[in-house]
Amino acid sequence: EVQLQASGGGSVQPGGSLRLSCAASGFTFADYAIGWFRQAPGKEREGVSSINTRDGSTRYADSVKGRFTISSDNAKNTVYLEMNSLKPEDTAAYYCAATTPVNIASLKAVFWSDYWGQGTLVTVSS
Repeated sequence: EVQLQASGGGSVQPGGSLRLSCAASGFTFADYAIGWFRQAPGKEREGVSSINTRDGSTRYADSVKGRFTISSDNAKNTVYLEMNSLKPEDTAAYYCAATTPVNIASLKAVFWSDYWGQGTLVTVSS
């Protein structure tokens, strides 16, 4: 059974930090790209970041570049999203997803068609 288990969300003040985790199971981890997406109430789901689990290359949305860092621990089949300098506009439900090819260039959710996990809520508020 394929599972993507996202965790680590919570409430934080502006300027704060959180680390999200996405634990994967049920598929060959290094054959898939892993991505983080977010969806705020009333808005479309948007791509935040992705990682090629085979070579470690990463992609980021412009809105999070320099603040968020994605990383992968292939031994644990887990991808992390370190989020720093959080802003109120980062408030959303965050989802992780897995898809092929492993070197997918797009962060558009429509192209991430294989596996999705449940969301973890991030709230940035003073």
